[in-house]
Amino acid sequence: MARPSRVVDVAALVEGVRSGRRADVARAITLVESSRAEHRAAARELLTSLADVPVEQRAPASVSRPASRPGLATRVGISGVPGVGKSTFIESLGTRLTAAGHRVGVLAVDPSSVRTGGSVLGDKTRMAALSVDPNAFIRPSPAAGTLGGVARATTQAMLVLEAAGYDVVLVETVGVGQSEVTVAGMVDTFLFLTIARTGDQLQGIKKGILEIADVVAVNKADAQGGDHESEARVAARELAGALRLVRGHAEWAPPVVTCSGLTGVGVDDVWDRVGQHREHLGVDGLAHKRAAQQLEFTWALVRDELDERLRSSTGVAAVRDDVRRAVLAGDLPAPLAADRILAAYDGDAN
Repeated sequence: MARPSRVVDVAALVEGVRSGRRADVARAITLVESSRAEHRAAARELLTSLADVPVEQRAPASVSRPASRPGLATRVGISGVPGVGKSTFIESLGTRLTAAGHRVGVLAVDPSSVRTGGSVLGDKTRMAALSVDPNAFIRPSPAAGTLGGVARATTQAMLVLEAAGYDVVLVETVGVGQSEVTVAGMVDTFLFLTIARTGDQLQGIKKGILEIADVVAVNKADAQGGDHESEARVAARELAGALRLVRGHAEWAPPVVTCSGLTGVGVDDVWDRVGQHREHLGVDGLAHKRAAQQLEFTWALVRDELDERLRSSTGVAAVRDDVRRAVLAGDLPAPLAADRILAAYDGDAN
């Protein structure tokens, strides 16, 4: 017998998040990540309430140090191939920011298994110092196998963290495939981490990444010792040249720097470059970017909701097995199969 689900006390959760209570922040993020219908409705109520800030309490966004209110935090996406040292870099950066008086939220998006849906969620264990910092909150979240899931859950988790007073939100991406583009569309600045390699320094780096990166950092520069012509510096020069070719005469030229998340050398410089990018955007530019992101997020929510309704449609359920058998047997072409499924769904609506 299924255990009845507990009713979510949204008002209490809103109060807890605004008060910065960590347990309530964690519960709120769990709620917005849930795919259950009743939780999705409660999540919408939660986020609407958190965004409802009285006019007299609102303050204009500061480019250098935004106020700790919903929508005004510094959002930075951080990506790079597995093994580039993202978690070590984030811990080094995060501890510096908290020491400077910031409150830092980290959303580490882990890849989910395509077979089981499970996720390792190991980023928190790799940020031992930051995970116990009272001014930091680390949330490993599974990607749930779909970019739509990442867009919905991660964007809403950012809103929860901002409502809880975290003025810097770092989003670590899976680092593979299209997820970087998805995360770049929900942050203010997209930081791409890479490492020096033997041979062709650009091998494995997709043109698309260079097109969306706002700042590029060659990590693990400590591994090259004190040689001024180190692999890290050579890689940085080659990347800077590649960016000039890819971006042309764009208004913002992404800087390429070297750093070491392990020793901390160059990490402050990377953060300074993030700040320079925010200054380049300016208050109006940042507001325009956030507004465009909200519009895109609106459509992401619509697509996500339509997908859920399609999956739960009784009409679709009635034809699903027949369509599956016919497609697998080669008796029904995919376009006609899709038409049958959509017609079944439209029948529910009518």
